[in-house]
Order: sequence, then C-alpha cells, then structure tokens
Amino acid sequence: MFTIETLNSISPKGLERLPSSLFQVVEPDADVQPDGILVRSANLLDAEVPESLLAIARAGAGVNNIPVDRCSEAGIVVFNTPGANANAVKELVLGGLVLASRNVAGGMEWTASIAGEGEAVPKLVEKGKGKFAGPELAGKTLGVIGLGAIGVKVANMATHLDMEVLGYDPFISIESAWNLTRRVKPSVTLSDVIQNSDYISLHLPVNADTKEIINKDTIAQMKQGARILNFARGELVDNAALLTALKNGRLGCYVTDFPSADLIGKPGVVCIPHLGASTPESEENCAVMAADQLREYLLNGNIINSVNLPNVSVPKNGGSRICVINRNAKGILAGLTAVLNGAGLNIENMTNKSRGDYAYTMIDVEGAADAAAVEAIRTVEGVIRVRVI
Repeated sequence: MFTIETLNSISPKGLERLPSSLFQVVEPDADVQPDGILVRSANLLDAEVPESLLAIARAGAGVNNIPVDRCSEAGIVVFNTPGANANAVKELVLGGLVLASRNVAGGMEWTASIAGEGEAVPKLVEKGKGKFAGPELAGKTLGVIGLGAIGVKVANMATHLDMEVLGYDPFISIESAWNLTRRVKPSVTLSDVIQNSDYISLHLPVNADTKEIINKDTIAQMKQGARILNFARGELVDNAALLTALKNGRLGCYVTDFPSADLIGKPGVVCIPHLGASTPESEENCAVMAADQLREYLLNGNIINSVNLPNVSVPKNGGSRICVINRNAKGILAGLTAVLNGAGLNIENMTNKSRGDYAYTMIDVEGAADAAAVEAIRTVEGVIRVRVI
C-alpha cells in the first residue's frame, strides 16, 4: 500500500486513477510519511522532504514551486504534465490575439463609463468607437517561439485564421514536428521570427538562455507596432524595456497571463489573471496525467515526463525489478552488475539512461532479489537510491 499526500485540491478524475486497494490518499498530516505527493500550486521550496518520499507529481507544466535540485540529490523523481493544459492555453491565446488587435478591453472599459448616459448611449457609441479600431488577423504574420505541445496547437490554430505562421524551436521534438501542419513555416533563427512577425506568441520555458528573451535588443528588431503575447512565463520579458517600447510606439500591445505591479494599468498592456489552465477540462487532464505517472512509477518503476531524471518505460520482465537512481558517472553500471553476479542473480533485462548529472537503471532479475545484494548495491559509490518492486 502506497501513501499519496495531496497538497492541493486534486480533481476526483485524477484520484480515481489511484485505486484504494493499492493507494491511500491523504491530506497533509505531520504524522504521515508519504511515498508520493500530488501537488498543483502549493509551495514546496522550503518544505522538509520526508525520507519516505519517492516521487512528486505536479498537475501542471511548471515546477517552480518544487525544489527540483534538492529532490534530485535525494533520489526523488519529479513529474509534470506537459500538454495536459495545451488546449485551454491555445483557446486563451486566440482570445489574446483578438484583444491585442481590436482593443476590446479598452472599448469595454470606455463603454462602462457611459452607462449613465441614458438615451444618448447609442450616439455616444457611434461617435466613440473609432478610437478602438484595430486590424484583422487574416493576412498578418504570427511568430510562434517555442513549439512544444502548446506552441504547436497555437501555430496550427493560427493557420485556420488565415494568418501566415512562422515557427521557431531549435529543440523541437519529433512528436511536435509530426503534429505541426505543413502550413507553418520553420525559422532557423530567432531573429527571422522577430523581424518578420506582426504578432509574436511565446511558448517556451524559463531558463538561463530564455530569461528576458524579449528585451531591448530583440524589441529593436521587431516590426513597428508589433504585438506580443505571453502565455508561457512572465520572466521571458524584460518589463522595463517592454514598457518603454509601448510608450514610444515601437510596440502596439502586450497581452500577458502574468500580471505584475509594474504592468497593471499601463497603456498598451492587457493583463489576464493567469487563466491559461483555468478550465475544468484542463484541471482534470492534469490530475489524470499526474496520477497515472505517479502510479506507474510507484508500481512498476517506469518514469514518464520527469523533469529531473530520464524517461524510462520498459515492460517488467522477471521476478523482481531493482530500480536504481545514481549519479551519471563512470563505473557505476559495472559495480551494479558485479554485485548481482556475485549474488548469483540472473539479469533478464537491464535498462540505463542518463539525464545531466543523474542516471536511472532498471534491472529485472529472475526470482526474488536477494536482500544482501540490494544492500550491497546501496554501497556502490554514486548510488543515491535503490528500491525493489
């Protein structure tokens, strides 16, 4: 029986994936030593990590609320749910494109201001509507930066709006490439997208290479009056440079799902209160995916959609499966096989993959795993965690 701690409200559809015969789902309790954690937005950065914890599954794409490095050091697998909220975000980007073009938000605010004008309202509307006019999307060029699950959906959608679409992602996956319509034109460089787009939509993670990718220099390359949409992460944009460009007319509009104090109420900025994944369908999809990944790892040792360890999924073959999380260093595999051979255990299947500084090894052996051999594996230099299924 595995104990799963839920740190946020998790959709019942997701919890249904954890049958009570195998899993005990509990709310936070100081006396509980969980094997797994299901979380959405709860902040774990400063939380104490229990020794019992094997995995954390985040029902969402971002993991900035989870101490990933600390988890890696402790041999804890961290999962996220890429693509589960892709359709929800795509639909909001569609709304963002309209908001960026037609100044709908400004028009609604102005309309509210004439609520007390009685019979004069129709004439005031006809007189005032001109200042909220904006261009149509058809025939314009959308540049999509980042072609993951969301970026691909956005790019494909825009072609149905009769937009020209440029896509840029130097690390595009095979799956994303297959899902991308041929009407999307690939760009080799970031500059190509930036210089030739009327609208730019950001769909990439934040890291050392992408933080403030929209900055003074990249803005200077954009078309006059270009419009930027950010439904990925607020840190992708240098807000100071952006506000300067809006003020001097270099940019036409900025639509963001990540409000901040320096952006709210500023001319040309449309702030949406982080609604990208705020749909019941998205919450269900994320919860189901997170629960499935947690279940598969705890029951079978398979890793799917981890952010800190390699993805490894192999059908179980043999009596016992030994799962080893170790540092990505020379000699560890030789040490593992030496221990097993010395214990007389027959290896039926062995899979090893690495990711950065860490590696994961699954070894299926005939019969039951010898307890002494398992303890010996724990002493191999570089081994972080061992468990037997």
